[in-house]
Amino acid sequence: MTILLNILIFLHVVGAAMIVGYWIATMRTPTVHPRQRDGAFLQLLTGIAMMGVLPVLHNQDPAQFGELNYAKLGIKLVIAVVVAVLAVIGTRKVKNGQPVSTGLAHGVGGLALVNVAIATLWQ
Repeated sequence: MTILLNILIFLHVVGAAMIVGYWIATMRTPTVHPRQRDGAFLQLLTGIAMMGVLPVLHNQDPAQFGELNYAKLGIKLVIAVVVAVLAVIGTRKVKNGQPVSTGLAHGVGGLALVNVAIATLWQ
């Protein structure tokens, strides 16, 4: 199970890199890239999977896998859903040739960055 968790964490970080990387790359002309949508879905799916794996690992080895902070996980889940929804909206606008507002583009990247900050700074 630990190997599964490590694979999920790796894919979760890749998803964050896809969202934030494209956000930084397009900061001068803000838009939403289809890979940001893919990264948002990757983060959402791997995050949900980790929420299922972590309690099992905690029950197997409470010393190594401490108590889960469900408030933190819940907040991260809500932000991840918002990022995914915004990324889908932005991607559809790009596909239909409509302009993507600056707020929408920065919402996708900025909220993803907030989620990374919560993951790393909230102990």
